[in-house]
Amino acid sequence: MLYEAKLTQDFAAKLLDKGIYVIGFYYPVVPQGKARIRVQLSASHTRDHLDKAIAAFTEVGKELDVLPA
Repeated sequence: MLYEAKLTQDFAAKLLDKGIYVIGFYYPVVPQGKARIRVQLSASHTRDHLDKAIAAFTEVGKELDVLPA
């Protein structure tokens, strides 16, 4: 949950730059103030895929001040 539409859009764009495709949902798809990132996993994703995604989320989260540095 990122809560803000602009932050969600920026987060998703930065993840895509790192090779991680996610969808940012914001109003009117979800209630105003409830913007979020949607991630879909499948059984075909490997541990390496998950580690790459976690690292990208962590890096972008710190860059956008969503996670502590």
